[in-house]
Amino acid sequence: MSNPSDPEDNRLSARARRYAHVGARVGGMVARVAGSRLSGGRGLGDANQDALVAALGSLKGPMMKVAQFLATIPEALPADLAEKLRTLQAHAPPMGASFVTRRMQAELGPDWRKKFGAFDLHPAHAASLGQVHRATTLDGAPVACKLQYPDMKSVVEADLKQLDWLFSLRRYFNAAVDTREMVQEIGARVREELDYRREAQHASLYRDILCGPDAADSNVRVPEVHPELSTGRLLTLGWLEGEPLLDFVEASQEARNAIARAMFRAWWHPFIGLGIIHGDPHLGNYTVFREDGQAAGINLLDYGCIRIFPPSFVQGVIDLYKGLRAGDEDRIAGAYETWGFRGLKKPLIEVLNIWARFIYGPLLDDRVRPIAEGVSPGQYGREQAMRVHEGLRKHGPVTIPREFVFMDRAAIGLGGALLHLDARLNFCEMFNAVMRDGFNVEAMAQRQAAALARAGLSTAN
Repeated sequence: MSNPSDPEDNRLSARARRYAHVGARVGGMVARVAGSRLSGGRGLGDANQDALVAALGSLKGPMMKVAQFLATIPEALPADLAEKLRTLQAHAPPMGASFVTRRMQAELGPDWRKKFGAFDLHPAHAASLGQVHRATTLDGAPVACKLQYPDMKSVVEADLKQLDWLFSLRRYFNAAVDTREMVQEIGARVREELDYRREAQHASLYRDILCGPDAADSNVRVPEVHPELSTGRLLTLGWLEGEPLLDFVEASQEARNAIARAMFRAWWHPFIGLGIIHGDPHLGNYTVFREDGQAAGINLLDYGCIRIFPPSFVQGVIDLYKGLRAGDEDRIAGAYETWGFRGLKKPLIEVLNIWARFIYGPLLDDRVRPIAEGVSPGQYGREQAMRVHEGLRKHGPVTIPREFVFMDRAAIGLGGALLHLDARLNFCEMFNAVMRDGFNVEAMAQRQAAALARAGLSTAN
């Protein structure tokens, strides 16, 4: 039961009221846009866009995180609105020390302090769903304790109801893209991020893949899970010392290339080998570690958004790559069908190929090069998205399969990070090295099942 005199309870009540108020503002704005369109107006003009961005930004929570996510998906929202949403920063007000004490007691019991050597009640980092505290285990090992804000399940469910309003903005402008499967996918992944037990399994899965006995090298580090100090709303992982990725944008080319190689491996090796991707491209989810004073690799952080694909989806990725490389139109069309696109005619396939050639471009070009040329990180993919937009208006509609959403978003995030670093590598050579043993759906299915079982995960998501 809440205590009216407790400032933390008052803050939570105020947050709930703010969500209700902003939800009403967003819904009302969509209604005004619809009315404007029906009466011949331009719809979502600059004033409405700015008001919507301000409303979502005031939430400082899951809904704003969803809005930022939508900004990274081509065609999910109008391009000018997506660009404004990219500027939002997700930082919730942190819980105070007394409230943290009560939350930790709720998760680990009244003697929770005796389970740690030390615990800093002041957060090292606060984000949209929870905050991170530095601590040590009883044997002195440094750990990161990620503590979820209270009642986040209710907040997320309320926010997901508002998600339809954001997508309805797209429907008012054109129906070239059917976003229903997008909504299902985003809802599933955001709900999944609330389950810290599953996130612990994801971290164990990645540690097995990238740091286990079969790992080729050690240029990616994954934190160790401490299950005895974790619950469904508290996740304790080993603390990995590192420096922010953006601190290296002016480092030597050798250092930037070393970081980029590690990022490429952390993304492509789990995907091609096991059909698994780290689906959150936020730059804060990488830090850089040094060896002998030099940048040696990355710490891969935050395992709330992991997408596990059926092997057939990975087969489609490889078939599209080979089809583009050989100019094989039948193989290209078959790859899209494998992904779940339906009823595609040649003009629509050519529109989708604009985006495919952009994403696959560095992997098809057998030379040392940047991930893209003449493009800033904030503009990565925008020109191609606009061309796809125009093509879909002419040749659509098309339904975006739900499994495609996070694959696309994560690839854009990786490309943007590599642009920040201005890495110059032979991405084609690196990609084909990942595929050096070929690809077999049945063999991958067996490897995936075994890896998921070792991590305590029974099925793909």
